[in-house]
Amino acid sequence: MKQILQNMSNGETNLVDIPCPQSRNGHLLISTSKTLVSAGTERMLIDFGKANFINKARQQPDKVKMVLDKVKADGLIPTIDTIRSKLDQPLTLGYCNVGTVLDNGGTGFDIGTRVVSNGNHAEVVRVPKNLCAKIPDNVDDESAAFTVLGAIGLQGVRLIKPTLGECVVVTGLGLIGLITVQLLRANGCRVLGLDFDSAKCALARKFGAETVDLSKGEDPIKVAEAFSRGRGVDGVIITASTKSSEPLSQAATMCRQRGRIVLVGVIGQEISRADFFAKELTFQVSCSYGPGRYDTEYEDKGNDYPIGFVRWTEQRNFEAVLDMMATNALDIKSLITHRYSINDALDAYQCLDDKSSLGIVLDYPNKNKSELVDRTVKLAAAITYKPSDAICAFIGAGNYASRILMPVFKSAGAKLDTVVTSSGVSAVHHGAKLGFLKASTEFNEVISDPSINTVVIATQHNLHAQQVIAALKAEKNIFVEKPLALKESELDEIEAAYFSSKTKPKVMVGYNRRFAPNLIKMKELLSAIKGPKTFIMTMNAGAIPADHWTQDSNIGGGRIIGEACHYIDLMRHLAGCKITGFNAMCIGDAPGVAIRDDKSSITLSFEDGSIGTIHYFANGGKTFPKERIEVFADDAVLQLDNFRKLVGFGWKGFTKQKLMSQDKGQESCSKAFVKSIQEGLASPISFDEIIEVARTSCQIAESLR
Repeated sequence: MKQILQNMSNGETNLVDIPCPQSRNGHLLISTSKTLVSAGTERMLIDFGKANFINKARQQPDKVKMVLDKVKADGLIPTIDTIRSKLDQPLTLGYCNVGTVLDNGGTGFDIGTRVVSNGNHAEVVRVPKNLCAKIPDNVDDESAAFTVLGAIGLQGVRLIKPTLGECVVVTGLGLIGLITVQLLRANGCRVLGLDFDSAKCALARKFGAETVDLSKGEDPIKVAEAFSRGRGVDGVIITASTKSSEPLSQAATMCRQRGRIVLVGVIGQEISRADFFAKELTFQVSCSYGPGRYDTEYEDKGNDYPIGFVRWTEQRNFEAVLDMMATNALDIKSLITHRYSINDALDAYQCLDDKSSLGIVLDYPNKNKSELVDRTVKLAAAITYKPSDAICAFIGAGNYASRILMPVFKSAGAKLDTVVTSSGVSAVHHGAKLGFLKASTEFNEVISDPSINTVVIATQHNLHAQQVIAALKAEKNIFVEKPLALKESELDEIEAAYFSSKTKPKVMVGYNRRFAPNLIKMKELLSAIKGPKTFIMTMNAGAIPADHWTQDSNIGGGRIIGEACHYIDLMRHLAGCKITGFNAMCIGDAPGVAIRDDKSSITLSFEDGSIGTIHYFANGGKTFPKERIEVFADDAVLQLDNFRKLVGFGWKGFTKQKLMSQDKGQESCSKAFVKSIQEGLASPISFDEIIEVARTSCQIAESLR
């Protein structure tokens, strides 16, 4: 299937062949008939992509501080690599989609139903059920494509709370502004529209508004005063896009005492206190389509808000806009200026350079369902493999997998056969870039492919265990980016699958830190000491929001299982013997502390009498080293900071080892695994040790909860 993608590093827009997305419970799989190009938003994204590094930074000053903090913590080169990787991620364009349901994902929508959604410009899209709405029979697909933009305008209208007979100004007469004019007129309001485009002003007048044509030098303040009969307007909805704060200042001047101002567009927000103080004005920023937007419980998990408490959610706003189209209260056809086939989408995007363009509708030719739901795309011609080759399929192509694992596996001589992702977008992007033969959205095709002998799992944490088990049953070698599992019961299943396998495939977890150069040196120095040792490992982890998926115990497993496991493995490795016990405690319950277990101290004991404490703290400052390891043994101390500088205090024959840049062992870890397959060696970390660390991690996380 075809999909429009944008390269954020250079702003280039491409029409790409993508495999059909996976079906998912609670989501609809939709065969697209029409999509609408959002001229304002998509032009802004493309312009951002075309900007150079400096101009990108100017547009996102909040990100600059984050970059500077990372430079201090990790160094310049790793920071530049991270930025380039972020900008290399393909961006899916579009959020106004109309089509028919191919797969309802158990949502209650009938297959074949026409629906609107915030799906992208693609022949097939997968959208959560609360972001879809059924289209009335008398609303055509072309008009319905404007529903999402209409909901954005409608949410602004709801926030302004218009009453019959009030006078309201709409600043900016683009698509959303012109729809907003019509919605206000339907509410019985008198409307005054402001814009620099005479043609858009003419359309607003057609919809019943009075207008101020700013291109002709008309004074909006004077016109608004006359329009409001000298009383000041009741409210202003700003749908314009500009860096200037003038629309906000104008709105304040136009308003009556206790007037309302709602921002739907994007403008400068330098507010003059004097403008707002004397009149007691209210100013509110509208959030997209309405209540539920950016709430993962509502959007991704499908948990609706009770109608008695939240009357107008995103989905119900979609329905309200469609109802207005069904009664002809909204004139949509007048807003369409261009129509293109999806095959000519790149020509359609040239229209964005014409500021007079409004509705650009993309049409999707009818295709057989079998063509649309093809879940594998060829990226390169097939090749002949040797028996000793590590023939790899990557499951997941997120930032770490695409930036670190894939290039390292390739440089180690692994054969990159297939990359699988849920949506297919990143699979095609990174697969083509790194030389994979195929991109897919179907995990089972990899499992059933006898030519693939190795699976690299880099998906969300809750998927790891079952994917590992499936790969073991297929007798495939496995490299899983930590964690191995989220529950002890899953570990039991993994052990059973491993010991039931005929070939005992290699199972490796990406505990890369034990392969770091300074850790190898530390292990070498400690190997000469026979007595027990004392370890202190401090991870200044930094805060992650409580609603991030990694903090969800059912999806990410929490940060102890997902990240602190690195240090449980590292301490087990340096001790060189089994873990015999643990004690763990986290920060106390207190106001403002949403997550407690990512601020924990964990003590481990070992068979040889060694002990160690892992301090995993998410509440530290970024100027302090992110990772510090200290080992006390034989009247001496080893100290490692950020995997760059290892210092020996009182250590015979060793004082210091410093690297030019940070090396956490990612490359060495992956290469060791690939080499073990190519040369028939034992796995770099034994299966028993991997299970021991994973089980201890699960037990510690459970005790902290």
